[in-house]
Amino acid sequence: MSTTIDTKNPYNGDALKSYPLDSENAIQKKLDTAEATFKSWKTYDIEDRIDLLKNLADTLHQSKNRLSTLMTQEMGKPILESKAEIEKCIFLIDFYVKNSDQFLQDDLIETDAKESFISYDPLGCILAVMPWNFPFWQVMRFAIPTLTAGNVALLKHASNVTGCAVAIEKLFLEAGFPEGCFQTLITDHQSVESLIANPIVKAVSLTGSEKAGRKIAELAGKNLKPSLLELGGNNACIVLEDADLEKHIETMVKARMQNAGQSCIAAKRFIVVDRIYDEFLEKFTAQVKTLTSGDPMDEDTTLSCLAREDLAETLKEQIEKSVALGAQVAYGDQKDGAFYQPTILTEVTPEMPVFKEETFGPVAAIIKVETEDEAYEMASNSQFGLGTMVFTADHEAAIDRISDIEDGGFFINEMVKSDPRLPFGGTKISGYGRELSKEGMLAFVNTKTVYINH
Repeated sequence: MSTTIDTKNPYNGDALKSYPLDSENAIQKKLDTAEATFKSWKTYDIEDRIDLLKNLADTLHQSKNRLSTLMTQEMGKPILESKAEIEKCIFLIDFYVKNSDQFLQDDLIETDAKESFISYDPLGCILAVMPWNFPFWQVMRFAIPTLTAGNVALLKHASNVTGCAVAIEKLFLEAGFPEGCFQTLITDHQSVESLIANPIVKAVSLTGSEKAGRKIAELAGKNLKPSLLELGGNNACIVLEDADLEKHIETMVKARMQNAGQSCIAAKRFIVVDRIYDEFLEKFTAQVKTLTSGDPMDEDTTLSCLAREDLAETLKEQIEKSVALGAQVAYGDQKDGAFYQPTILTEVTPEMPVFKEETFGPVAAIIKVETEDEAYEMASNSQFGLGTMVFTADHEAAIDRISDIEDGGFFINEMVKSDPRLPFGGTKISGYGRELSKEGMLAFVNTKTVYINH
């Protein structure tokens, strides 16, 4: 059994760093530190917490180039996308700097009492189990509202971005957060069960696969602890016959190919009305061909390798099984180590893996339908429920269809994306609970009724 986590660069295979796994005693010490810190941290005035958020934003800004390089080295994201991820984290912090006080204020409720209100008290130590695809953003969108609400956090990050996990803990310390407010655990997935069972841990947040979500939900339920799950997706992109392809085709390609397609909310199924199908396929393919593959440290690179070679193998299997069922390769489908060429599949039908499963890589499944009604029905034919995007000139008609889609998001003429100002999360096997906005700040609080009689 390995006693270290060893990270490597997926683009060139170079070894990066070796991290000793935390011992059981070390993990317990971090748990004890979290519990002790919570007792004081929960008493901080909101203004003091907001001042620390401002420090954190400054620290992130000053460290942007270094952290972006680390992210790119560990999981292969093009360097400009890494820098954009850090900038989005700063935007997130700025949102909570401006709004946390309002979000956490007591809500006065008029009743028969002399005074009655709802207060929002932090729960304590919250465990976060986070993925590698957005190593800083996924953690920060959990941590910023959770800590600002008065909780403390423990992070179990994906092993291939352990350097990012260590760097995030250092960021909080450098910004002046008390020791124990945010701690990284260098451990394997086997320890998650005992962590959730530990009485110091009060709740758990997971961003990850459906399989991981089912396990975490089972463990949280067994221990009667709240959980928030943001799981996989196979978002539909509906393209209606009045869609402005000249204006929106670049957005559609970005919705699939950003981060080499390694995103839960990427557009994975393009459902196109037949009257515009040929034009769409021509323009989509032409736009995909403009992507520049290469070294992720090169600022000209717009699409690089996947985060691990096994991910490319899984994607290849999904494509091969779909082709065996009748899908046609319209473009791409070449694998080289962890790199997978952008791929476009046509003649896709619902029984194929690229339709019904989550594909975590740069493959676009194109489905032709005859009518708008069929397009919405096809989009809803999914066990996932993160988000749907619709491209059309008739905004009002699309608005009338909002209730036809069960997903957590409905985007008209825009790719599905997370925004600190809006709640984010899914339905069905894409999980439950909401991050970001006010909902994200109240995800791990005790919503307490206070009633004062005459």
